[in-house]
Amino acid sequence: MHSTDNGSESGGEQAANGRAAVAVAGPTPVPVSVSTAANSTATGAGVRECAGCGKRITERFLLKALDLYWHEDCLKCGCCDCRLGEVGSTLYTKANLILCKRDYLRLFGTTGYCAACNKVIPAFEMVMRAKSNVYHLECFACQQCNHRFCVGDRFYLCDNKILCEYDYEERLVFANMTYNPSSLAHIRRQVSNLQPAGDNLNGLGEGRLLTSPSCYSEKNSDMVLAGPQRQPISTNNHRDDGSSGYGSPDSETFEPPPPHQ
Repeated sequence: MHSTDNGSESGGEQAANGRAAVAVAGPTPVPVSVSTAANSTATGAGVRECAGCGKRITERFLLKALDLYWHEDCLKCGCCDCRLGEVGSTLYTKANLILCKRDYLRLFGTTGYCAACNKVIPAFEMVMRAKSNVYHLECFACQQCNHRFCVGDRFYLCDNKILCEYDYEERLVFANMTYNPSSLAHIRRQVSNLQPAGDNLNGLGEGRLLTSPSCYSEKNSDMVLAGPQRQPISTNNHRDDGSSGYGSPDSETFEPPPPHQ
């Protein structure tokens, strides 16, 4: 989309008045250049009519987009009603809408991929966050037992997986046992007193005790669950007053004590 001089001196007047050139993009946001057209009214070829209001364009300057001519006041975002000739050099079209960049990304862009199911999250969906991970609402559950969290519940991000407090503490116990041979020997003695003679103690129970969860080789984090969040256009965790998107604070985050050696 170019701002075009609607008089006979198109090029010089356009540059002198600082009219910004605006490109047009299709459903995918790839700008397409549109050239400046001469004023057909001046050459007698016909009268230009605005594609927005259908009235004759008599102003000195007009806009050209989608191979159509527009009054500067008529070419607006179909969502936020901003004048597209003033907000940038690109407009977007999809679903019979002409949109500014912010609203196009908000309605048809994506937040990213859900850390649980790896599927795309549309930009307009409410999401849950844990550190840098983003989740669908329906995917935000303990990835060990599928427990669904309530607001205020404590959860843990362990090896990039969401765990409820019970499963995290269970893993923590097993991890501590792994590095404490005296505790393991004590548990073996207790188990041997409960098992019939001749039972094999080198089975699943002991295997679990000897297994160290890989997540404890990394820095773990526990968090208190906040409510679902609207996804903003930017990755910053504050409201962008210039955007049509939404913002909300992240969950309160705590660091758990390291496992005892």
